[in-house]
Amino acid sequence: MELVKAALAEALRLLRLQNPPASLQGSGTLAPVRDSPAAPPGLPPTCSLSLVSRGTQTETEVEMEPSPEPPGLSNGPPASQRGSEEPSGTQSEGGGSSSSGAGSPGPPGILRPVQPPQRADTLRRNSSSSSPSERPRQKLSRKAASSANLLLRSGSTESRGGKDPLSSPGGPGSRRSNYNLEGISVKMFLRGRPITMYIPSGIRSLEELPSGPPPETLSLDWVYGYRGRDSRSNLFVLRSGEVVYFIACVVVLYRPGGGPGGPGGGGQRHYRGHTDCVRCLAVHPDGVRVASGQTAGVDKDGKPLQPVVHIWDSETLLKLQEIGLGAFERGVGALAFSAADQGAFLCVVDDSNEHMLSVWDCSRGMKLAEIKSTNDSVLAVGFSPRDSSCIVTSGKSHVHFWNWSGGAGIPGNGTLARKQGVFGKYKKPKFIPCFVFLPDGDILTGDSEGNILTWGRSLSDARTPGRGGAKETYGIVAQAHAHEGSIFALCLRRDGTVLSGGGRDRRLVQWGPGLVALQEAEIPEHFGAVRAIAEGLGSELLVGTTKNALLRGDLAQGFSPVIQGHTDELWGLCTHPSQNRFLTCGHDRQLCLWDGEAHALAWSIDLKETGLCADFHPSGAVVAVGLNTGRWLVLDTETREIVSDVTDGNEQLSVVRYSPDGLYLAIGSHDNMIYIYSVSSDGAKSSRFGRCVGHSSFITHLDWSKDGNYIMSNSGDYEILYWDVAGGCKLLRNRYESRDREWATYTCVLGFHVYGVWPDGSDGTDINSLCRSHNERVVAVADDFCKVHLFQYPCARAKAPSRMYGGHGSHVTSVRFTHDDSYLVSLGGKDASIFQWRVLGAGGAGPSPVTPSRTPSLSPASSLDV
Repeated sequence: MELVKAALAEALRLLRLQNPPASLQGSGTLAPVRDSPAAPPGLPPTCSLSLVSRGTQTETEVEMEPSPEPPGLSNGPPASQRGSEEPSGTQSEGGGSSSSGAGSPGPPGILRPVQPPQRADTLRRNSSSSSPSERPRQKLSRKAASSANLLLRSGSTESRGGKDPLSSPGGPGSRRSNYNLEGISVKMFLRGRPITMYIPSGIRSLEELPSGPPPETLSLDWVYGYRGRDSRSNLFVLRSGEVVYFIACVVVLYRPGGGPGGPGGGGQRHYRGHTDCVRCLAVHPDGVRVASGQTAGVDKDGKPLQPVVHIWDSETLLKLQEIGLGAFERGVGALAFSAADQGAFLCVVDDSNEHMLSVWDCSRGMKLAEIKSTNDSVLAVGFSPRDSSCIVTSGKSHVHFWNWSGGAGIPGNGTLARKQGVFGKYKKPKFIPCFVFLPDGDILTGDSEGNILTWGRSLSDARTPGRGGAKETYGIVAQAHAHEGSIFALCLRRDGTVLSGGGRDRRLVQWGPGLVALQEAEIPEHFGAVRAIAEGLGSELLVGTTKNALLRGDLAQGFSPVIQGHTDELWGLCTHPSQNRFLTCGHDRQLCLWDGEAHALAWSIDLKETGLCADFHPSGAVVAVGLNTGRWLVLDTETREIVSDVTDGNEQLSVVRYSPDGLYLAIGSHDNMIYIYSVSSDGAKSSRFGRCVGHSSFITHLDWSKDGNYIMSNSGDYEILYWDVAGGCKLLRNRYESRDREWATYTCVLGFHVYGVWPDGSDGTDINSLCRSHNERVVAVADDFCKVHLFQYPCARAKAPSRMYGGHGSHVTSVRFTHDDSYLVSLGGKDASIFQWRVLGAGGAGPSPVTPSRTPSLSPASSLDV
């Protein structure tokens, strides 16, 4: 039936075009108009107004009269329908009314420039002059014209994934009609909402714009942060003296000395083979090979990413073996290499409900034995250094001793037998987070009661249930109260002494034979509790803390930080206007200024509230910070003193931005308004200048023009609005006039110059942040799929290719270039990581970029994974 209707419509259209009825032309219902009533200056003479009909047409049509400017260019409704000049009733560049936020449904993420008309004539609707006898014929003609338009626009559905990017019908009975001026605009859809963007006059054809990925590439220079907040087995020292730890999807090899560019002359290398967050580490007895286990996740298309263990070479950073792909559930919780046989075996405990314990042949990557360990959480696992057939696990309310046989090396033929540790007269603790093997074969455990228990070997007792055939078992032979609160870490030193790290008391204690305390030190409160301990060169110790800091020092001289980071979700980021420094803030309420040259924290303060956005004054003397309560602060960057404290509304602030001349400060709020303040020359004082009112949803991004007089803003319902700030914060209704305006920054995610960054099928939330480089050559994009992209600028071609970089383990919330474009800084959301990328230009200094390979997991045939 649809095909018959389409064929009939096409026949009627052709018949009408070849021999148009005089009555129809005389009535004015569907009359050709050959000359546009008014065309914008600079428009090619071949361009004309074209009617794009959408929706099911009713018998009553709306009369559209010629206007002094091209239809669709004004934000305001027709004059006969305005009735009020309230900004909330204006139309946005996203299409539709700002007050309703509605848009005609259409395929999300489809981008397509408006096509030239099929014929030179343009149709105008006018039903007021028709006579009653002509109405049936007019109705049939209108229906034929509408059907013909839909038929002509249908094209190949296969090439568009079965979706028509231009057909955007309203509901039944809708009379909505959209006018587009050919050659001057492009349109994309997000969640069915059409977003029209006007092409600058200097661009004659979209085909003239650059295509392909940019010549610039990114190289990971430094990672700020350490995952100590919620992970264990996360800090070791390699044979080379490098400290190995992890954050997000990256395993970091930190060199405390011997290289330029960091605290104490340190440097970093990075293993980036994982596709989701790393949860645990183990170092091979040779001190070179490393095993790292990742958690489960999902990719861009919602397909699960399975947990896996990578065994890799720390000298070459090459993956040697992949263990257990498809064998683990949820994630890898704990790892351990065997020691008695030169690391031939690897023990893995996953995060499934049963916490499956498995033993693997490292050289062949084969599973030798597997068993359900316990329904309680398992926090640590290890092989006995004297006997590889003995494995110990500890966790919630348990210590288990396992005996395993390899089954002659046949995969799956091995067996595991469990012996449960019995506490007897000693109080059973709620958690046993750590243990360590002593040289004599005994085991020390640290528990949540602050006690260190000594477990000695003894012959198995046949009367003890659950011996599981083990020849020997362990029993408690001594107890010492070591800390107030839980013990999070135990470390055996080379001299045979033991170090313990406390949680609540933050003490680091050295114990001699018989658990006699020899020496101790206390970690400063702002670094948090001790999470992990590793022995460095000589008497040097490395301490990881629960506030994601890595400390270096010894018990006598104390400790100082070498790696620091945030502890909760990050959102706020801004870069200094003249130095390689940047500022971050987030849900941990910390405001941090980082030195990108020294790779260190310059200072931090407690905001007492969640910080969501920030921006430096052009002088660099002060910085504005927006909070989640509608409050914003201005701080002196040298003294760290608050010089201004203002509140605008009670909704969270999403963006703060100084004008390029520093005379104004714009503050975008979730109450749908942009607050404008006049600022003194030093940035310390400000006074309310006005408000930009007109958005129908919360403000997400905004940018100033180069002359400091205008603002471009985006909102949560995909509006693009322009404002004349110098003229009194007025909404610019004629968006066409803003097409050639130059912007000092480009961080708005919606706009003609950047619409090509959006992937197919986007729901409008896939891109969190965007930043154009200061040289206006590239655009960096932070997406919701843990990736950072680099595009050419302008990026105004649909499905534009990019260079894609992984490493973050959560949605990337923000990206910014440093003042000279030498670095790009990106923030991870939930993983609380900060990545500093070195920007390498084509033919410029620095190592040669890695040859990109196509990776269709994020955006098929459009992104290059580097």
